[in-house]
Amino acid sequence: MFTIRRSEERGHADHGWLNSYHTFSFAGYRDPNHMGFRSLRVMNEDRVAAGQGFGTHVHSDMEIVSYVLDGELEHKDSMGNGEVLRPGEFQRITAGTGITHSEFNPSADKPTHFYQIWLLPERKGIEPGYEQKAFDPSGRENQWQLVASPDAKDGSLLIHQDANIYLADLEPGKELTFEMPSDRHLWLQVLRGAVEVVGHDLQTSDAIAVSDESEVSIKASSDAELMLFDLA
Repeated sequence: MFTIRRSEERGHADHGWLNSYHTFSFAGYRDPNHMGFRSLRVMNEDRVAAGQGFGTHVHSDMEIVSYVLDGELEHKDSMGNGEVLRPGEFQRITAGTGITHSEFNPSADKPTHFYQIWLLPERKGIEPGYEQKAFDPSGRENQWQLVASPDAKDGSLLIHQDANIYLADLEPGKELTFEMPSDRHLWLQVLRGAVEVVGHDLQTSDAIAVSDESEVSIKASSDAELMLFDLA
């Protein structure tokens, strides 16, 4: 079973300093047909103007992952972390029992384009935590690169949910498959480029949910950057 989520069908909020697209219901965007997918609860594609950002705010009981496509994102939190997230780096925050943090675009003239994704945790009350890692780009050239998993395997970041997150960069004409056990579900987010998924054409910012299939095949129609979620 395949369900496509087109880019232009998402919720949208333009605050001037922030231009945000919401795959699932978020803030002022409410759609009972798009409340999440499995443990995926938020999939926001954000563009933050130069010198702007999200002031200090509170999170709890959520696994938050961020991935920057262009620009930089400066992060500070109540755990004492202060880092700058750059393209190709992956960040995981376990909000757990509660944290405060802020996110800003430190550039004076360039916007930041990034995805912020929330997953429901395996349980409430987890001790807060933070990880950030730069993954070798060659590890995702025409192949799946594991960046987060529930057991931190293969050098991936630890995420407190039965979810594996992969990145891939595909050249035109290249094809990848992903095998699916009967009890698993996939969410494929096209970060950039164009791909064909079992006869469905997907463009930049489109997504597809896959359930009740034994495998899924993805073929690049152009240079493509992908993020795949393997979910319980």
